[in-house]
Amino acid sequence: MTLIEIKNLTVEYKTKRGILGTPEIIHAVNNLSLDIKKGEILAVAGESGCGKSTLAKAIMLLEPACKGEIIFEGENVLQMKNPELKAFRKKVQMIFQNPYASLNPKMKIFDTLAEPLKINTDFTNDEIKKIVVDTACKVGLDEECLNLYPHEFSGGQRQRIAIARALVLSPEFILADEPVSALDVSIQAQIINLLQGLKDDYDLTFLFISHDLSVIKYLSDRVAIMYLGEIVELGKTDEIFFTPAHPYTKALLSSVPQITKTGEEKIILEGDLPSPSDLPKGCKFHTRCPYCMPVCREKMPDKTQITDTHYVKCFLYNS
Repeated sequence: MTLIEIKNLTVEYKTKRGILGTPEIIHAVNNLSLDIKKGEILAVAGESGCGKSTLAKAIMLLEPACKGEIIFEGENVLQMKNPELKAFRKKVQMIFQNPYASLNPKMKIFDTLAEPLKINTDFTNDEIKKIVVDTACKVGLDEECLNLYPHEFSGGQRQRIAIARALVLSPEFILADEPVSALDVSIQAQIINLLQGLKDDYDLTFLFISHDLSVIKYLSDRVAIMYLGEIVELGKTDEIFFTPAHPYTKALLSSVPQITKTGEEKIILEGDLPSPSDLPKGCKFHTRCPYCMPVCREKMPDKTQITDTHYVKCFLYNS
C-alpha cells in the first residue's frame, strides 16, 4: 500500500548574485516522482547539494513547490486548507540533522514535548504528562531529564529528545533528515537501532535521508539515488548495493571501501557537482560520467525497468 505518492515535484529558488544582483534560479528538485510504501524505510542518498533535504522540506510544506503533487492518503497536500493541514501535520513529523538547532534553548524538555500535544489535542494536563513521560522512556530518557534544558544534554541525548518530539503525536510518517550525521560513530549506532525499534513499535513509515551508505544499507528497505534534483535509480536495498545500474550509483558505492567488493571496477567521479542554477543539458550526469555517449548530451534518458522493483534512468539501459 502506498502511503505517499510524489508526482512531478519541482522546487526552485529565485536568488540574486554579484554586486549588480543578477537574478538566477536554483533548480533544487526537478520533476521528481517517487512513491513511499506504508511501513517501509525508504532511504534517499546522494551528494551534498543534490536536493535531498529540499525534497523532505517540500513534503513537510516547509519549502514551497512550484508544481507537482504530493498525495498523502489520497489527498493532495499542496491543495490542503488549514483544517486539513492541521490533521496532516499531526500524521507527518520530521527529525532534523542538528538536534540542538531544532530545540528551543529556553524551553525545558517537558515543555518541548508537551507543546505539540497542547496545540493539536484536547488531552488533559495529566494525560499530556503521561504521554510525555512514556515517550521519553521509549527513546531512552529518564523522567528526571524532563526538567532540564537542551544545553544540559549531549548530542546523542538531544537527538533522542528530537525523536521523542516527533513521536508524541503518534504520527504515521517521519522524515529523518541526516539524523545521525552530527553524532559520534558509537552514538550513531544507538540512534539507528532506536529508530528501527520505534518503526516496529509505532508502525511507522520513514523517509530516511543520508549520505552514509553503510547506514542506509543496514537500515533501509528501498533506496532512491538522487542527483541534481532527480531520482536516477530506485530499488530494493540489495538491488542497489549488489546490482547497481546507474554509473552514479556505482561511483557512490566505490567511495565506500567496506561495501566495494575486491576486484570490482571502481568509478572515480571527475569534477564537482554542477551548480543547480546551471543544469547541464540532456542527462544531468553526463558531465561526470565515464560512459558518456553523444545522446547523453542531448536528451534526457527515460525510466527503464530492470526488475519489478528496480528502475534506472540511463541510456546504457535504454538501448
